[in-house]
Amino acid sequence: MDQAREWLEQERRRTRERMRALDGDLDGVVAASRDTNADDEHDPEGATIAFERAALAALLRQARDGLREIELALARVADGTYGQCLSCGGPIDPARLEARPVARTCIACAASS
Repeated sequence: MDQAREWLEQERRRTRERMRALDGDLDGVVAASRDTNADDEHDPEGATIAFERAALAALLRQARDGLREIELALARVADGTYGQCLSCGGPIDPARLEARPVARTCIACAASS
């Protein structure tokens, strides 16, 4: 459990740092686009700026989702249910947890959903 908690806490820190960086990058793209033609369709740079903005927003959503999974896993560590399948109540194989520390379900339940 201690090893899982340690990994999850490190990953939470890394994810928060990544989110701060992505927020800064997104703010930069938005600020840069204020100084350009507002017509994304006809501005040669508009499509690139729109793509960058959309890509950064997607990465930020993905990081937020990952952080939510980490927080849920840390809550399971805290309440003693980490490593227990949320579907069937059985144990989650340690190899699965090693590969995916935020796993909520055992392989059999994950395969059936």
